[in-house]
Amino acid sequence: MDLEKFHNDVYEMTENLSKNLNENDIPKLNYVCQQLIGMYKKNLVKINHSILELICASNLISRGYAVDVEKGVSDILVCDIYAKKGGEHTIIEIETGFTPPEHAMDTVDYYAARIMSKISRYSQYCSKFSLATPVIGILPISKIFLLPPNARKEEEINKVKDLCDRYYKNPPIKYDDIQNAHLHSIYLINIDKGFVKELDPQGYVDLTKSLLRRSEVEF
Repeated sequence: MDLEKFHNDVYEMTENLSKNLNENDIPKLNYVCQQLIGMYKKNLVKINHSILELICASNLISRGYAVDVEKGVSDILVCDIYAKKGGEHTIIEIETGFTPPEHAMDTVDYYAARIMSKISRYSQYCSKFSLATPVIGILPISKIFLLPPNARKEEEINKVKDLCDRYYKNPPIKYDDIQNAHLHSIYLINIDKGFVKELDPQGYVDLTKSLLRRSEVEF
């Protein structure tokens, strides 16, 4: 653990992001920065993920949200970003594409199942659920989450559940959670320039489906 380097990196990013915030919003971003430092001391976060959280938090703060990071939303779930504005509650989960060594031989299926499980599990705890990823990554978004719940067919829901059940058994993903899950948007994070671009899910799928299809990835 290199606390000094972590301090330097998050302070530098916070300072750079603060240049684009109103003066009254800068303390809100500093609060997120201090949250991350405290969690790093407990070995709960890493620098690359923390930088992504700071960039997303800055975007939300600039739009009037109050932001917390690494917030528990249930007995087993801790979300990356939890934001509130009025009666609206937003959760953002950041995905970098990392998969653990034990899934070196089934990386695509594991990653797709993780995305599906996050949408299904986290979206029930907020009015808006979004995924975020660096611009260098591609998220495999299942087409089922582009449909309203009443348009999702049992066969397609079970297909998603079968894939999730291969990797998530304690507890398993519930059928109803898949049917009722919602995905509000996708955030593309430009780390080097410190900003995000928000896309609607259909627009994101339209942009990436050709690349995924060429790679024979479809869910």
